[in-house]
Amino acid sequence: MFLRIDRLQIELPMPKEQDPNAASQVQALLGGRFGEMSTLMNYMYQSFNFRGKKSLKPYYDLIANIATEELGHIELVAATINSLLAKNPGQEKEEAANPVAAPLGFAKDARNAAHWIAGGGNSLVMGAMGEHWNGEYVFTSGNLILDLLHNFFLEVAARTHKLRVYEMTTNPVAREMIGYLLVRGGVHAAAYGKALESLTGVEMTKLLPIPRIENSLFPEAKKFMDLGFHRNLYRFSPSDYQDLGLIWNGPSPEDGSTVVVVDGPPQGGPVFEPGHDSAEFAPEFTVEELYEVAQKLYQKAK
Repeated sequence: MFLRIDRLQIELPMPKEQDPNAASQVQALLGGRFGEMSTLMNYMYQSFNFRGKKSLKPYYDLIANIATEELGHIELVAATINSLLAKNPGQEKEEAANPVAAPLGFAKDARNAAHWIAGGGNSLVMGAMGEHWNGEYVFTSGNLILDLLHNFFLEVAARTHKLRVYEMTTNPVAREMIGYLLVRGGVHAAAYGKALESLTGVEMTKLLPIPRIENSLFPEAKKFMDLGFHRNLYRFSPSDYQDLGLIWNGPSPEDGSTVVVVDGPPQGGPVFEPGHDSAEFAPEFTVEELYEVAQKLYQKAK
């Protein structure tokens, strides 16, 4: 089971303006072949299907906890996309839009019109070109070494896509999110590499980073490295998964510093509120109507 905390894993900067084309690029990091939906579902189903949960417990603990962190990653990428699409971030009041005046006319020039037609200005489970995420992206073989090798590949492929999206946009919200995920993805790649080393003796972490460009070269990633995020593997449970440290120990391939297991999630930051947009009929009701509905619910509950 899972415990949900109503915070993002980091605090995102507030967007200064809409940037729908950056949002379409960031979609690759959510629902693309190597996006966060893929890392989440690969590791989650591998944890569901894991053979030898007791005899191979450190490896089960590793995959299960990284899967849990990935839940927060899809939340963070979705919040980034929503912030890039938002017209009135944080606002609960606005003038009613005149639908005859084509208030969504600007979207005809956007890379991904589905953001407005299907989602009302929201993130969608798709890649950069509108292709929908699908279960064919999930690999769960039952063979521990094969699964770990696949996960190592998945993390470095995801890193490659993050770097390419970073190079495509200068949007500060997108780059802040990407900087954080470059660091956390580096942790996951190193963790899977250490797991493979313990099973096979092959020094997988010597391959890192792939591509061979250090995270510290990117200001948004270096900021999180300076805070030690590249050393931390989080244990997302009050009492379970105590054997993470049997794999996650020794030096970080990033800078040689000692890695640590952290009990509990990162402190994080506030969730993003896209705001009200009458042109998108989102959320349909005016604020006054919502207050009236809520008041009726409270009265009924008494």
